[in-house]
Amino acid sequence: MGNNREEQRGDLRKRLIGAAEARIVAGGLEGLKAREVTADAGCALGMLYIVFDDLDRLVLQVNSRTLARLGVALAAAVPEGAAPKEVMAALAQGYLGFALNNFRLWSALFTHRLPHGVAVPEWHKLDHEVLFAQIIAPLGQLRPDLRGAELQQRAITVFAAVHGVVMLALTGRFFATPRNALAGEVAALVDAMMRGLAG
Repeated sequence: MGNNREEQRGDLRKRLIGAAEARIVAGGLEGLKAREVTADAGCALGMLYIVFDDLDRLVLQVNSRTLARLGVALAAAVPEGAAPKEVMAALAQGYLGFALNNFRLWSALFTHRLPHGVAVPEWHKLDHEVLFAQIIAPLGQLRPDLRGAELQQRAITVFAAVHGVVMLALTGRFFATPRNALAGEVAALVDAMMRGLAG
């Protein structure tokens, strides 16, 4: 009986994550409501708080699933046998493509905030490493003088540069790059960074 109860809880957990994800895809993170999510999942409102404690913890699970999908998409974007500069260019375009095709889920990764005083769980911080993890190897080939924490920090900086251009463009903020020019501008940015790094 214990196993059956755990199976039911696991099934409900999956249904709640799926329902929350579908709601974010349809209407964005801002309109996400616990009552609607639980209705979609076919359970009572109180069950969400038993399984996840609160709606924010459920959003973390959705975001982790998005990060995992992003990691798969980035890996698939890199041609087999590509040189380091080609890998970096492909990863940037893969990132842009994922953001364009999954805008609301992608946006939720960066707009969701836990309540003041509540720390982000370590497991969720680790999930975010997918944002720069695949940059480290080709970057290390271009800059063999960088190692360990220094190499990781440079990979984060390279990611942040590409992400900033993509985020500004897709949210229409400040001096946003027009969407029809975005792929070209991202390519030009990565090319400039790679020439600088290899120099």
